[in-house]
Amino acid sequence: MPLTIDILTLFPRMLDGFLAESILGKGIAAGHLTVNVRDLRSWTTDKHRTADDRPFGGGAGMVVKPEPVFAAIEQLQSPGCRRIYLTPDGTPFSTNLARELSQQQHLILLSGHYEGIDQRIRNHVIDQEISIGDYVLTNGTLAAAVVIDALARFIPGVLGEENSLTHESFTSKLLDFPQYTRPAEFRGMSVPEVLLSGNHAEIEKWRLARQREKTSQVRPDLLK
Repeated sequence: MPLTIDILTLFPRMLDGFLAESILGKGIAAGHLTVNVRDLRSWTTDKHRTADDRPFGGGAGMVVKPEPVFAAIEQLQSPGCRRIYLTPDGTPFSTNLARELSQQQHLILLSGHYEGIDQRIRNHVIDQEISIGDYVLTNGTLAAAVVIDALARFIPGVLGEENSLTHESFTSKLLDFPQYTRPAEFRGMSVPEVLLSGNHAEIEKWRLARQREKTSQVRPDLLK
């Protein structure tokens, strides 16, 4: 069965264009995965559709209430599904984690909003917390989009060229090599001769050298 992803968010329209365009949009249209965007306010019960409230103990901002989140997850979850909260203080997202998530059958992604969510949500209906980086977004819907885009590329059929994954940054623990296309000469700037030689062994050797060079300069931690 193709992977099904349910996104719980207070701002569902943020994902309209993202899910319809490019490689991801084609993958969804082809049935390689299913993505459902759920408005968290659909599970509120008051006339104002209130999904957040002031934090106990004082402080700035608002906190997402437990009632709509519990109701939404309890309605949507399936046996064995992975319930994930997108938050800056979660486990760092990585290529390996994207690959692992792509092999699941059902994911529920809860977007963080405002000052966060009630801790009881995290304690009782969340299986995993993920951060896409050491920075804070206006809301976690964008983080959910990043996770979906990254994991979708590991789902068979989503990428037009399956082996395009083999030469990408972080897959081999090395950053990517320089890419060139036509024209071979542009404003006095030339494509490296080795790429025009047709000698694939030499091309691979040149690319690997450039990867190691770039990685040592920008991300020496990867080489360790």
